[in-house]
Amino acid sequence: MEREKTNDGFNKAINRLLVNITVRTLWIYVLATLKEGPTYPYQLKKIIREKFSFNPPTVTLYTVVYKLERDGLIEKAPDGMYKITDGGLKALSEASKLLMEIAQKISSVESPAVAERTMESSEEIRRPQ
Repeated sequence: MEREKTNDGFNKAINRLLVNITVRTLWIYVLATLKEGPTYPYQLKKIIREKFSFNPPTVTLYTVVYKLERDGLIEKAPDGMYKITDGGLKALSEASKLLMEIAQKISSVESPAVAERTMESSEEIRRPQ
């Protein structure tokens, strides 16, 4: 998922976006992975890389796992595997809904030029002929 790094402002913006929706929201990917079944933290990294096409930093991943456990969103079994809790399922569902809402709002934003043409068209329809 990592983009080519250039001095181009567009690519820099896209790279920042990718970091923000992957590494900085890693907890969502961890919960989504654990929703499919319990696993060990070292396996999470591989699964996230395969499933979501980015390679989370190891230390960051373990930090996220420990914070999720502390917050009660995942729990560690005696064998060392982690599983998602009911609270984790609820948090994942809410995060998913929020991301969908944001994506829909962004997708529905019209450019000023399109909005202007739409206004002109609607005025032409209302004008008496």
